[in-house]
Amino acid sequence: MSDQDKPAEQLALIRGAVRKAKPRTWRGAALAEGLPVARVLVDKGLLHLDQFFDYAVPAAMDADAQPGVRVRVRFGARVVKGRREGGTLHDGFIVERRAESDYAGPLAPLAQVLSAERVLTPRLLTLCRQVADRYAGVLADVVQLAVPPRMARAERDPSPEPLPAPAAPAPGSWARYATGPGYLQALARGDTPRAVWLALPGPHWPEELARAIAATLASGRGALAVLPDGRAVARADAALTALLGEGHHVMLTADAGPEERYRRWLAVSRGAVRAVVGTRAAMFAPVADLGLVAVWDDGDSSHSEPHAPYPQARDVLLLRATEERTAFLLGGLTGTVEGAQLVDSGWALPLAATRDQVRAAAPLIRTIGDADEARDAAARAARLPSLAWQVTRDALARGPVLVQVPRRGYVPRLACGSCRAAARCAACAGPLELHEQGGTPACGWCGRPAADWHCPECGGFRLRAQVVGARRTAEELGRAFPRVPVRTSGRDTVLPSVGAAPALVIATPGAEPVADGPGYAAALLLDGWALLGRPDLRAGEEALRRWAAAAALVRPAGEGGTVVVLAEPTLRPVQALVRWDPAGHAVRELAERAELRFPPVARMASVSGPPGAVAELLAVLRLPPGADQLGPVPMPSGGERVLLRVPPGSGGALALALREARVARAARGGGEPVAVRLDPADIG
Repeated sequence: MSDQDKPAEQLALIRGAVRKAKPRTWRGAALAEGLPVARVLVDKGLLHLDQFFDYAVPAAMDADAQPGVRVRVRFGARVVKGRREGGTLHDGFIVERRAESDYAGPLAPLAQVLSAERVLTPRLLTLCRQVADRYAGVLADVVQLAVPPRMARAERDPSPEPLPAPAAPAPGSWARYATGPGYLQALARGDTPRAVWLALPGPHWPEELARAIAATLASGRGALAVLPDGRAVARADAALTALLGEGHHVMLTADAGPEERYRRWLAVSRGAVRAVVGTRAAMFAPVADLGLVAVWDDGDSSHSEPHAPYPQARDVLLLRATEERTAFLLGGLTGTVEGAQLVDSGWALPLAATRDQVRAAAPLIRTIGDADEARDAAARAARLPSLAWQVTRDALARGPVLVQVPRRGYVPRLACGSCRAAARCAACAGPLELHEQGGTPACGWCGRPAADWHCPECGGFRLRAQVVGARRTAEELGRAFPRVPVRTSGRDTVLPSVGAAPALVIATPGAEPVADGPGYAAALLLDGWALLGRPDLRAGEEALRRWAAAAALVRPAGEGGTVVVLAEPTLRPVQALVRWDPAGHAVRELAERAELRFPPVARMASVSGPPGAVAELLAVLRLPPGADQLGPVPMPSGGERVLLRVPPGSGGALALALREARVARAARGGGEPVAVRLDPADIG
C-alpha cells in the first residue's frame, strides 16, 4: 500500500467508527417474524417514566435481540408520516419479546443491540422490581446498581468450566456452637435453614462462614455472602480458598477494577461459578440455583447503598431468601435489633454458643469510668489512666497492643479543663479544635483563632482534649513507651494485619488490623463516651459493635488477653461488653423500640430537601392509616427534614404512597429535588 492510500484508509475507518457510534434509523427495514415487538426498560431514571416501552425489532436483530440483552433505543421520537422519527439515544434492556404491542401507534425500531449477553435475567429483574417497590424507587436506578457496566473485552473472554460440587465439609470450629453442626448438615442436604448467628470472638469466623458456603455447594446449589469491606472479604476469600481450593468462588469487590469485576460477574451469570463473596454491590449477584444468602456484620453502615433508592444489603438478601426460597445466615460478633426481630418473630432461629464457650473465647474486660478517672492523678495529667498504662506495659512484654481511638487526626474537639463544657468560638459558636502540638486553638467552622478563650460557664482559661485524635494518641503513647514501635491504621492508610511482635497499634473504629499468631495481648478502647454520646438512635448498638470488633481480636482471657474500655461501667452497652452478651443487648433494645414505636418495629421514611419542595410533596402525599408525621425540622446542612412513621405491616403502603406522591409532583412540573429514603440509617 502506498503512503497516499494510508490517509484514505484511515479516513474510511474514522467514518466507519462514526457510523457505528450513531446507529442507523432502520427506516423501512423488514421486521422480525413471530415476535416483532421488544419490551424495553429504558435507562431514564425518572420516576414518572418508571415503565416499559415497546419497540419494533428489525429482522437483522432478531437473533441477538433476546430478553436480558443491552440495547440502544431512541426515546422521545415523534410520529412523522406514519413513522417514529428523531428522539435521543438511550441505553436499555430488553425484558420481553412479544407478538403484539399494547400501543396502537407506530413503534420506533431498536437502534442497536449493544451485546448479545443476557445480563438482566428474569429473576434479577424481579428482584430489582421488589427492591424498587420496597424503597419507593425507580426500577432503572436499581438495575444500574445490580448490573455492572459493560466491558466488551471481558464479554469476549470465555468463562471457565464449572467445577463439580465439593464434598460436604467437616464441622470444624462450628462444633463450638450447639446447633452449628446441624446447620451445616441441613445446608448440605439441600434444606433452607434460617439463622441469626452470634459468632464467638476470635479469628475463626471467616473459616466458619466458608464452611457454610462449602456445605451449600456440596448440595449442588449456589451461595452468596456479603461482607462490609474489602478486608473482611479478603479474609473470607482466603478461608474459602484454603478449604476448597481455587475455582469454586469469586470475589466481587471494587478493588478488582471494572473489567476484572465484570469478568467475574459474567462467570457467575453464566453459571461457571456458583459461590460469591463480596461487598455491598454483590447483593445482586446473579448466582444460579441460589441455596444460601449470608450477610456478615449487618450493622455496619457500609451495607447501606449511598445511591438512590438506598437499599440495605441485609434487606435485599431477605427479599432474595423469601423469593428464591434459600437458606439465610445473618452473622456478626454482635447482634442488631433487626436480627433480634427476625428471631423474635420466629422467621429465623438463634445460632449461638453456650456461656462456657463464650467465657473460654472472650478476653477479660475491665472498665474505667469518670469516677475512676477523677481519682486518678495520672488520668488527669496524661492520656492513659494508671490501670490502662499498667495493662499496656504488661501486655507489651507478650505481644502487640491495640488502641482504638474514636477520631482520627490530632485533637478534633476541645473542652474546658475545669468544668468540661465544650469549648466554642465566641464569634460563631463553632467547636474549637487543635491541629498540632503547641498550636493555637481555632474554630472548626469559621477558622478564627481563639488564643484568649475563656469558659463562659465557669470562667476557666485552661483547655483539655474532649476527644483526642489517633495521631495525637500515637504521639503521646510513643513518648510513654519510647522503645516500642507505634503503628497507625485509619482512613488514609488501613493496615490489613500486623505482626506478633510487641508494638502499639493505634486505629480508628473499623480500621483495626488483625494481629498475627494468637492475636493482640491487650486492647485499650479510649474515649468510649464519644461513641455513646452521639445523638443517634443506634449510638449504643454502634458503640458495642465497634468495641466488640476490636475486643474480638484480643487473645482469650485464659491466655492473658485483657481489654480496658474507658466508659461509664453502669451503661447498658458497657455491661453487655463486660458480660459479652450482645444478644441480650439487642433483645432489650428491640423491646424499647417496640414500646416507643421506633424502627425496626415501625417503619420510617425520611423526606428532606428545600422547605418549599418538601411542602409540595407533603401536599400531595396520602399517608396510610395510623401514619405519623414528625417535623419538619431544619437540617444542619440546610433545608428541612420530615420523618414519616407507620405501624408494623404498613411499610409497603408507605412506600407506595411516597412513590405516587413523587409521580404526582413530577407530573406537575417537579421543581427542586426532594430526597426520599425508606428505613433511614440516621434518624437522630
